[in-house]
Amino acid sequence: MRRYPRVRWLMIAFCFFAIAINYIDRINLAIAAPHIKEDLGLDDTSMGLILGAFFWTYALLQIPAGRLIDRLGARAGLAIAVGWWSLFTVVTAFGRGFTSIFASRLMLGIGESGGYPGCAKVVYSWFAKKERATASGIFDAGPRAGSAIALPLVAWLISTWDWETSFIVTGALGLIWVAVWLLFYREPEDMKGLDEQQRQNLLEDRSVHTVDNNEKVKIAGLFRYRTVWGMMIGFFCMNFATYFFVTWFPTYLTIAHGFSLKELGTLGAIPALMGIPGSLLGGITSDWMYRKGYSLTTARKTCLIAGMLLSSVIAFAAFTDSVAVILTLFSLTYAGLAFTAANIWTLPADVAPGSGYVATLGGIQNFAGNLAGIVTASFTGLMLTLSHGSFVVPLLVAGGICLFGALNFMFIMGKVEPLKIDKPDAASKIATASH
Repeated sequence: MRRYPRVRWLMIAFCFFAIAINYIDRINLAIAAPHIKEDLGLDDTSMGLILGAFFWTYALLQIPAGRLIDRLGARAGLAIAVGWWSLFTVVTAFGRGFTSIFASRLMLGIGESGGYPGCAKVVYSWFAKKERATASGIFDAGPRAGSAIALPLVAWLISTWDWETSFIVTGALGLIWVAVWLLFYREPEDMKGLDEQQRQNLLEDRSVHTVDNNEKVKIAGLFRYRTVWGMMIGFFCMNFATYFFVTWFPTYLTIAHGFSLKELGTLGAIPALMGIPGSLLGGITSDWMYRKGYSLTTARKTCLIAGMLLSSVIAFAAFTDSVAVILTLFSLTYAGLAFTAANIWTLPADVAPGSGYVATLGGIQNFAGNLAGIVTASFTGLMLTLSHGSFVVPLLVAGGICLFGALNFMFIMGKVEPLKIDKPDAASKIATASH
């Protein structure tokens, strides 16, 4: 049996904490939103635009960020990304109106665009194919942990001091992470003290390349693959529901069900906590199926479809006022989304035609996924304005889109295997078959 460096688990732990901080810095605005609205005199439509501002730059810069990380490497790329978004989290505390806070969130999105592609690159570098879903499940448990931590932490900071303090403290967490990351992280090729045989086992177990890294593949050519479009559509569907939690969920509990800050920080954290085992189980299940002899396509798709079907129960929250039932439904939804996400984040490494395209593919699918953030935040804010505060339509739409996501993974996305590019210098001739 092949053995691999144990230090790989430390590297993925770094990614877990980076993404946890990433989500704390996203969600702090959602928790502070009622206080910012009152303090600055903003309406629901304006707040919806502010909540969605982050996603404009975050989505649009996914592909450039992924390309940059493929060129710079995960060490420098993630350090720049986390440092940038942490700085502008702090800057948000000094916003005094719609324009300044909107601009701060745009700048936050620029930095956060490198987070997930960078972590996908770390998974590719440090984990063999049979462990990638587990590794992805670990770092993608970061959002659930970040969401769970953010609710009590930010609620406590606001109740003890003010909403401005919450942004300063959460931004400082990322700056500390950057210092530790630069001190410890190295690629397997450069890590001193590794057992040489274990290093070679790891390098040999990376994906079979269909294109050499020195050969040029135009990014536009990647969009001609059915598998890439399936990745993009599926991520959009998953994130439509995910970003309800990131943007409007605290307001939903506060306005629709009268949660206090204390209840928001305790009961409100339950769905996010359920996402942590969901993420880990999604990765472990997929890797277990692959090791048991199922094809990589079957192992990944089974988990992707099952997770999206489970997450569709969010729609039923529109038909009950029971807090216990609502928290149960949202917990199942969050667990289903996390189960799916653990497998979505293995796909860039699984289908990349070469090591120089892992973060790029991660950026491509995350670009599509985060268009959902723009739509969810703005659509929900508009529906609240038109319906005088009702969340029924947003919840029903989220459930329907989750069902469509399951169908996408079943019928639209092709095989999970490295994209076969026969002529790297002629992207226009890339076959559109079900690679």
